[in-house]
Amino acid sequence: MNKKYVYMFDQGRGDKRELLGGKGANLAEMTRIGLPVPYGFTISTEACNAYYDAGKTISENIRQQILESLQNLEQQTGKTLGDPENPLLVSVRSGAVHSMPGMMDTVLNLGMNDETVEGMAKLTNNPRFAYDSYRRFIQMFSDVVLKVDGFYFEQLLEEVREEKGYETDPEMTAADWQEVIQGYKELVKKHTKSSFPQDPKEQMFLSVEAVFDSWNNQRAIVYRRLQKIPGHLGTAVNIQSMVFGNMGDDSGTGVAFTRNPSTGEAKLYGEYLINAQGEDVVAGIRTPQPIVTLQNEMPEVYEQFVDTCNLLEKHYQDMQDIEFTVERGQLFILQTRNGKRTAQAAIKVAVDLVEENILSKREALLRVDPDQLNQLLHSRIDDAFVRNPLTKGLPASPGAATGKVVFDADEADRLAKEEKKVILVRPETTPDDIHGIVAAQATVTSRGGMTSHAAVVARGMGKACICGCESVSIDLKEKRFKVGETIVKEGDVITIDGSTGEIFLGEIPMIDPQLSEEFQLLLTWADQERTLGVRANADNPEDAKKAVEFGAGGIGLCRTEHMFMDVARIPIVQQMILADTYEEREVALSKLLPMQQEDFEGIFEAMQGRPVTIRLLDPPLHEFLPDKEELLVDVTKLQMTSPESEELKQKEYLLRKVRQIDEFNPMLGHRGCRLGMTFPEIYEMQAKAIFYAISKMRTKGIDVKPEIMIPLVGHVNELKEMRRLVINAGVQIEQETGEDFDYLVGTMIEVPRAALTADQIAEEADFFSFGTNDLTQSTFGYSRDDAEGKFLQSYIESKVLPENPFAVLDQDGVGKLVETGVKLGRGTKPELKTGICGEHGGEKTSIEFCHEVGLDYVSCSPYRVPLARLAAAQATIKHELRQSVAEFQAQK
Repeated sequence: MNKKYVYMFDQGRGDKRELLGGKGANLAEMTRIGLPVPYGFTISTEACNAYYDAGKTISENIRQQILESLQNLEQQTGKTLGDPENPLLVSVRSGAVHSMPGMMDTVLNLGMNDETVEGMAKLTNNPRFAYDSYRRFIQMFSDVVLKVDGFYFEQLLEEVREEKGYETDPEMTAADWQEVIQGYKELVKKHTKSSFPQDPKEQMFLSVEAVFDSWNNQRAIVYRRLQKIPGHLGTAVNIQSMVFGNMGDDSGTGVAFTRNPSTGEAKLYGEYLINAQGEDVVAGIRTPQPIVTLQNEMPEVYEQFVDTCNLLEKHYQDMQDIEFTVERGQLFILQTRNGKRTAQAAIKVAVDLVEENILSKREALLRVDPDQLNQLLHSRIDDAFVRNPLTKGLPASPGAATGKVVFDADEADRLAKEEKKVILVRPETTPDDIHGIVAAQATVTSRGGMTSHAAVVARGMGKACICGCESVSIDLKEKRFKVGETIVKEGDVITIDGSTGEIFLGEIPMIDPQLSEEFQLLLTWADQERTLGVRANADNPEDAKKAVEFGAGGIGLCRTEHMFMDVARIPIVQQMILADTYEEREVALSKLLPMQQEDFEGIFEAMQGRPVTIRLLDPPLHEFLPDKEELLVDVTKLQMTSPESEELKQKEYLLRKVRQIDEFNPMLGHRGCRLGMTFPEIYEMQAKAIFYAISKMRTKGIDVKPEIMIPLVGHVNELKEMRRLVINAGVQIEQETGEDFDYLVGTMIEVPRAALTADQIAEEADFFSFGTNDLTQSTFGYSRDDAEGKFLQSYIESKVLPENPFAVLDQDGVGKLVETGVKLGRGTKPELKTGICGEHGGEKTSIEFCHEVGLDYVSCSPYRVPLARLAAAQATIKHELRQSVAEFQAQK
């Protein structure tokens, strides 16, 4: 029996996303619940994968199933594809498993040719509509399938409009469109050396292949990488009978969200165009009307649409993004999907749905993507700033951004790679601009509405965006835009506020973000669910305060070397490093001790008794010394200009010392606990500074229980030695102050040997903190700086590696070492406290892994603490759901 690859809409269901794609599954579900969905069929994702497996060929079996489904569609509609008297016209649309708005290709009005256009004109008694639809089909099919750039068609259309004295497309007559069609056909002939295809079935199969091919176009690949969507899923293709919004003033098309996707407010949000097709709305070629004005234009349709929105939101238990068409006063629903939204909206919608008794708290927690929360933790325009905007457009995606103006997506991408901040300004964006939108701080378009391509993509990424800024006159050739008499050139700095739609000249002062009540409430729910602790990495009192503000339960990593980097301290640190004798080093250390003590006091006070893990000095000493190459240049110059000078002698001495200390591979060299073993007086000074700080805090009524961490241990004897040193320092200060200190001594597991011998190391450790940044370097044998700059990106693009292992924890390798270390360590000490610190502690999939292997906490940047709190709660919920499923299956 042949495998089934094609499904009519009434053969599918909403839970078949993997097979039918998101769009196909939703069309099937809407058909099932009785909504007015134009009939059609879905070619499955399995057919897409079969197409690629067969060398980009549609097999005879799949071809036959498509033709049989087409015949079924023809019977249902009473129309026939290619019939001049009663032609069936269809749309051919992509439909991936995960929503990828605008990333893949669509063809509308398929089935039109020189004969069917005349049939449509007679059938509808509307020649203008028929020829308008035909020219749209030629333009779209030629762009998507024949690969003739849409620019040529737009240019020709613009010329015809100007010649006729028209400003908009609706002014064009049937005769005008016939003239445009002839010009379009000549363009096709010129660029493809072939006539425009007239056979509707050939048109259909070519379009299906084009949609399959678009799964691997550059913009889709960029978007998948950005959204972490697997590349093996493939896309479905939906072939659906056309309904027409361009049949006159009683027709139209629109896109609407059941709630505001920028703020989450529970009000219908969207736009529509009278006498237009769907692409006109999302492409931004015409600026549409707000959805509420449809109530005046077509009150009955509006009321039916509102009822449909309420039904869909309750059915899917989420905010919906709905495409609709009105054909001669009759409403049709073309698509629904869970709407892309900002982080602010995602949180408000989730909380509101709980309060409306549509979702449970646990379900609401799973509805917010932790990665989105970063959007809420960035600056906004200072309220004290007196606003004098250059101009204003539609506030399409909230947030403030400053950058240099660029007019080209490639240029935005290039400058961003040079770490320059840019704002992309375009008449409208297309899916081909995706890489520029990703690279830019924000996007501004002069055309298009709140549901245009730029708006939808920017909201999904948490980027500020202003659309439909019609007062902005853009000259792409001269690379400038004009507002009234003001000219802004490429490279000029502007600031935009995506929440108000305002554009300002120059850079505007910003202030720190404030967390909404809904945000705080959602995180409270998260804290009630999670079992994994969340701490922050903080090296100074300011970061420690910010960590507490964002809900950190303590500090998981305080890097003491950052305290040495202060400009005022560097000379003393260099004095310590360059000392030739123990006595000379002690002089420098005696100056550093009170400085270190003051640092610890500030952090302890900010944390108010919460645990603080302090890592003793870790980096190689040469990092505190002048650059060797720069010193060599200075010495060479002085040898030529001042060969007898005292300055030359000092520089030569310094160069000799730097050469002695400099290392070929500092990652594997004289750093971490190896420094403590060689220069125990350094670690002793740091330990004493910690104990003095504890004593000082007690006078302020703050009880401190620090966790002193020895870095880069590879052998238990290293930890044994360093532990003894810390304890001896503690005893000395206890005797001096007459106090007893409560503290832990542990280690950072960041070399493979430490993980593999964790049972031995646990004998001397009160806790383990897995330093997964360095553990990744030592496990892969990659230098992070060299890897990311030279080959790592190409590894990811060519799928040698699934992710950047420095951003997402490598669970198969590095993760196995972490899991091994936990098991071995707790085999020796069952109550051993374990955690990770570093970037992986703020990444959602890595956090879920940490929950699964039983760590006690994760530690991350203060600004990622809210993300980690939510991700930790989601890890708990998902783990329990998996356990419930496993138990249910076991009982069966």
